[in-house]
Amino acid sequence: MSLPAASIPQRYLRTPEAARFLGLSGRTLEKHRTYGTGPRYSKIGGRVVYRVEDLQAWVDRGAKASTSDDTGDVVLPAKRHVLLPYAGAPRR
Repeated sequence: MSLPAASIPQRYLRTPEAARFLGLSGRTLEKHRTYGTGPRYSKIGGRVVYRVEDLQAWVDRGAKASTSDDTGDVVLPAKRHVLLPYAGAPRR
């Protein structure tokens, strides 16, 4: 007897598994998490977990059909990025 798809639990990956899924190093994925440039994640207790759907969505966000494809969506590198000031508001 098969179970309906709604009753099957979602698959969660820890950082090393998620990094292998993406073809990245675990450290790179940790940097993405630190800088806010990576895929969505959850914390369960002290453990970081990623949903496979969130990893795939992050990869899909960077998908391009050609080098001239300008979809507006980019996957930023794992480094600190300068925030642009809010229009007209002074920075604190």
